[in-house]
Amino acid sequence: MRRRLLLSILLPVLMLVGLNTFSLYQETLQAANTAYDRTLLASAKTISEQLDVQGTEGSARITARVPYAALEAFEADNQSRMYYKVSSLDGAMVSGYEDLPAWRGELPQQAAYAALVDFYDDRYRDQPVRVAALVQPVASTQGQGLALIQVAETLELREAMATQVLVDTLWRQGLLVLVIAVVVVWGVQRSTRPVRTLSEEVGRRPENDLTPISPDGVPHELVPLVRATNHLMVRLSHLLEHQRRFVRDTSHQLRTPLAVLKAQVQSARRGDQPPMEALQDIEHTVDRATRMANQMLALAKVEQLRHQAQADPNRLDERVREVALDLAPLMADRQIEFSIETQALTVLAHEWMLNELVRNLLHNAIKHTPPGGALEVSVERTPQGEALLKVSNQGVCIGPERKAQLFRPFASMSGQQSVGLGLSICHHIVEALGGRLDIGSRSGNSGVEVCVWLPIR
Repeated sequence: MRRRLLLSILLPVLMLVGLNTFSLYQETLQAANTAYDRTLLASAKTISEQLDVQGTEGSARITARVPYAALEAFEADNQSRMYYKVSSLDGAMVSGYEDLPAWRGELPQQAAYAALVDFYDDRYRDQPVRVAALVQPVASTQGQGLALIQVAETLELREAMATQVLVDTLWRQGLLVLVIAVVVVWGVQRSTRPVRTLSEEVGRRPENDLTPISPDGVPHELVPLVRATNHLMVRLSHLLEHQRRFVRDTSHQLRTPLAVLKAQVQSARRGDQPPMEALQDIEHTVDRATRMANQMLALAKVEQLRHQAQADPNRLDERVREVALDLAPLMADRQIEFSIETQALTVLAHEWMLNELVRNLLHNAIKHTPPGGALEVSVERTPQGEALLKVSNQGVCIGPERKAQLFRPFASMSGQQSVGLGLSICHHIVEALGGRLDIGSRSGNSGVEVCVWLPIR
């Protein structure tokens, strides 16, 4: 921020100073030319006073008596030199420096002075010079004519004056730029102090400290950043807590079936049971551990999908019928009387999450429905514009005091039957989809009814 502010302020200032310096130098040179051009014109007029003429028109002959001392009065110092040349309009040399370049210009239409004079830049003896060319009428008792008087001066004095003005201006502007830089650095340093304080506060935190950042003393412009950071910390805290809980539950729940499996294998090796009976017990233990591991992985995947981008729309009724068809052999094995009634409803959810939700609900319902009992599934639209998935089965009723416990991992419907992670997975899926889940007794207290409300797309 400091670097950007300094560059954004000082660069335009430096560019403006450079442009101003260049224009000031040109204007100073122009002003010096205007001032010293008067000296050149005065020198030319002084020379014109020393001219004489004999004859008229084409036979006029101009003579001059011009000592160089006549120009010394116009030389300001020893830095510059002055040269002159007097000639007729047709180029005939009269007096002065014969090698001074001839005038080839034109008289201005609107002259700045009351004289026929033209000022121009030229080179003489490998030096730049400023020249005044004066066309001067000459008259005497012996005739009249026109003379061309050229007075040239080297530019050392003019450039020295422009350079002095430039130097005097540059150090003042340099001091101004320095003051601006100091003020900007001080202002930025003072303004960014809360940012550095906030950065130091976050940097001093332990790696496991995800408590929200206090917005007290934070500039108004940084409050949205602090809120977004706090929101991210809450999400990270929730994710870390879920991972810790997942690792804790996994280590706790898998320890028991693995220990049982080891004991069964040792028992089979000792011959405590017939081989087929021992293999059946081992298979039952492996199936239980596999089902538990799959449920735990499903719970972890629900948490992963919760933080992903928006899902695509999916037909809830199609997912329910497809999962019910997959689980039909389990219903037939228990001779369950199954009925399903659905309406075409679309919800915004991952297909895997819908399948896992329906699969766990139906699997728990099949597991806790007595052989020959009834299991009903329906999908309908509520008057409030929500999709309602209802799964009801005959079996053990649930009291109001036990409803909240069933959403905890490995809670039990009765003293012997456990729902494992099934309802806990369902609760997390419904929560991730922005819906609601409720469980209670079936009408007539003849079983359990689970209702899931999801927003309709």
